[in-house]
Amino acid sequence: MNSYEDPDRSLSEHPRLLDDESDAYQLGLKNRALASSTEGITISDPSQPDNPIIYANEGFERLTGYKRTDVLGKNCRFLQGAETDQATVAELREAIRDERAVTVDLLNYRKDKSKFWNRLSITPVRNAEGKTTHFIGVQSDVTARVEAEQALRRTNARLHEASERMRNDLEVAARVQRSLLPTELPETDRLSIAWAFRPCDELAGDFLNVLQLDRRHIAFYVVDVSGHGVAASLLAVTIGRLLTSRVSTSSLLVRQRKGEASPRVIMPAEVAKELNRRFPIEEQNGLSFTMLYGVFDLETTKFRFVSAGHDPVVHLPTDGPPVLIEADGMTIGWMEDAEFSEQVVSLQPGDRLLMYSDGVPEAMNADLVPFSKERMLEVFTRDRTKSLHDSIASLDQAVDQWCQPTGPIDDVSILGLQVNDPKR
Repeated sequence: MNSYEDPDRSLSEHPRLLDDESDAYQLGLKNRALASSTEGITISDPSQPDNPIIYANEGFERLTGYKRTDVLGKNCRFLQGAETDQATVAELREAIRDERAVTVDLLNYRKDKSKFWNRLSITPVRNAEGKTTHFIGVQSDVTARVEAEQALRRTNARLHEASERMRNDLEVAARVQRSLLPTELPETDRLSIAWAFRPCDELAGDFLNVLQLDRRHIAFYVVDVSGHGVAASLLAVTIGRLLTSRVSTSSLLVRQRKGEASPRVIMPAEVAKELNRRFPIEEQNGLSFTMLYGVFDLETTKFRFVSAGHDPVVHLPTDGPPVLIEADGMTIGWMEDAEFSEQVVSLQPGDRLLMYSDGVPEAMNADLVPFSKERMLEVFTRDRTKSLHDSIASLDQAVDQWCQPTGPIDDVSILGLQVNDPKR
C-alpha cells in the first residue's frame, strides 16, 4: 500500500478557517492574538468623553512602561511631551475628527520620561451601519530608524555645506587663475594678436598671456603645468605672478637696476633658466611645467623664443606651407642647471605664428584618435585667408568638435600673432 497521500485528494480538501469556528472560539483567539502581539495595540471609545483607552495589550506596556491600569480610561495624549511635534498632533486630531485612518511618526515619552519615536497607526472601526464605534491604535518603536534618518540628514547637510564652501573656494581660485589670461592686448598696428583658452576642469593647469614689456617688445607665453586641480592651479598662479611686465623685484621678464634709466627686457633663455632654478620638481610635489616664452621685436619683426619641453611653434608664411620650429629645452624643474637655447624667427608682413599647448594635437575623439599636429596644421593653413581672430576661433572649435560628446580631457591653449604691414 502506498504510504504517500494522494495529491489530488489533499488539494481537494478545504483548510479549516477561523470563520468555521464558534463565536466564542473566534473571540478568544482574536483576544489572544492582540495580547501576544509584539506591537503596542490600544482600542479607544469615541462615544465616551475624551475618547479614552478601553484596551491596551502587553506590547503597549513593554513599549511605554505604563501598566494597563495606568492608562485605561485616559486619552493617549499622556504619551506626549515638550518635544512632541504639535503639527503632527494636529494631523492626528483632524484624522480622528474626520473618522479616517492615519499613520504618523510621533515623538512620545515613556513612563520613565525617556523619549522614543512611535510609528502610530490609527484606524476607525465601524459597525454594520457604518458608524465609527472605536479606534484601534498600533504603536511601533521606530527610534532606530528615525534617528538613523536624522543622522543621515545631518550628515548630508554638513556635506552640502562643505560642498558649497569647496565650490565657493574653487570659484575664487578659478577667478584668480583667469586673471593670468590676457585682459587687454597690446595696441599696435604692427601686430594682430588672438587667443583661445578652454579649460577641461574648474581649475586648469594651462595659462597664457601677452604683455607689452616696453615700447618695442611684446612678450608671448604658453605654460602647461602637469596635472590639474588645486595643486596645479596654485603652481600656475605662482608662476604667473613671476611672469609680469610690471617692474618689481619678483618680475622675471623686466628688470631695472638702480641708476638705469629704463627697464631692461630679460631674454627668453634667461627667464627659462631662472624658472628652472626656482621650481625644482622635488620641491613641487612632483609637479613640473612646460613653457614656450618668446619676445617679439616691433622694429625688426623678429620673434626670439625658448621652449622648455613645449610643443614646436608653427610659422605660417604668407604664401608658403607651415613650418614647425623646434627649440630644444628640458621641461622646467626636471634637471638642475639645465641650459635653454633660443630660436629666432624673422617674420614678414602677413606671416603668422601659432603657439599652443599639447591639449590641441593630443585631444582625443570618442575612438581615442588624437587630433594630431597634421590636422592642426591643416586647419590653421586652410583658414589663412580669414582674420587671425577667426582663424584661432576656428581651430579652437575644430578641437572641441573632435572631442565630442565629452569634450577635451586636457586644457586647450592657443595663441597666435600676425605681422601687419604698417603702411597698409
